[in-house]
This record gives sequence, structure tokens and C-alpha cells, in this order.
Amino acid sequence: MTVPPQGQAPMYVPAFSMMQRITMMANKYELIATNPDGTDGPLLAFAQQKRMAFKEEVTFYTDDTKSRVVFSFKARKRLDLGSGYDVFDANGQTIGWFKKEFGKSLLRSSWQLATDGIQADGTERNQTIAIVRRIWDFVPFVGEIPLPFIFHFDFTDRSSGQHVMSVERKISMRDRYHVKVSDPRLDFRAAAAMTVALDALQSR
Repeated sequence: MTVPPQGQAPMYVPAFSMMQRITMMANKYELIATNPDGTDGPLLAFAQQKRMAFKEEVTFYTDDTKSRVVFSFKARKRLDLGSGYDVFDANGQTIGWFKKEFGKSLLRSSWQLATDGIQADGTERNQTIAIVRRIWDFVPFVGEIPLPFIFHFDFTDRSSGQHVMSVERKISMRDRYHVKVSDPRLDFRAAAAMTVALDALQSR
């Protein structure tokens, strides 16, 4: 096993993308490495979320055979999703957590993300789009249509103010998110869990 450089997370991935496949019964997510030239690399993880189930737990596997778990995230309290989510490794050990800040999210969605050595705050980049999205959600019938808006999130270290991670949503036949992780202390598993949460839990 290769030991990561000092200060680097055990599973550091500087850039990856998330692609979503929507089916009748589930949302499926593919986490794909990004090569240095910007092309897609190998599949890093696969997750599936039942569309009609409570959005309290998501498990990530090596691929769509779902034969091997690599990490997961789970709500701390079943009936109080505002209490936050813990991220676990394949052995069930906690490696990080994230939480939506509902008070700050009234006009612009805000999150907290934490792993070993990092306390990061994430905010929706464009406040105008954030407000339009909220109006869209309140319009009868229209709010049931998937969001047509491109929205991005930036995460910065709470103590230093340095950039930690950015998540940019692209509109295509399948929703796609591009993720850049500039802080090597941020474990891929926590970054991937946060990215899926931004899609799966954004309306909460």
C-alpha cells in the first residue's frame, strides 16, 4: 500500500466528474476520474438512490454490480435530516461529515463539510440563480419539473479562507457535475459524498 505524502488524504483525487442516470425507480450516480488532459478516466464509484425512499442514506460501490462497498453517507437522525450526515469508509469508520445550514440557505444554499484537518463552508456561487430556483420550486406543477438551472458551489477553508473544492453543474442529456479539489487534505470519499448530496438533497 502506497503511503500518501504528509498532509494528503488517503484517497485524494484532484478532479473528477459525477454523472446522473435517472430511471423510474432510482437515481444512479457514476463518479468518474478526470485525466490531466480533461478527458474521462476510470470509474471511481457508483451509487444508487431509490427515488421514493427517504433520502437518509447512500451507499457507494466499485461499480454497478454493487458487489463491493467503498464508502457511504448516512443521516445522523432519521427524522431530523438537519442534524447532518456522516461519511463512512468501507469498514464503517467515520471519515467526515456534512450538514446543510438551513438558516443561511433561505436565499442561497449553504453547507458545512468537515474531514480530518478541514472545516469548510460551501456556498452557492450565484445568488440570482439561487433566488430563481426557489421561485421555481414554489410555482404549482412547474416545481415538479427537474431544475433547468446551472448552479455551482464553492467550498473554502473556514480558518484560512483558502479554496477547498468547487462543484459545477453542467446541463446535458444526463446531469453532469465537474468537481475540482484543490486541497489535498480532502478525501475523495467525502468530496464525492458531498457532490451527490448537492444533487440528491438540494431541495431539502
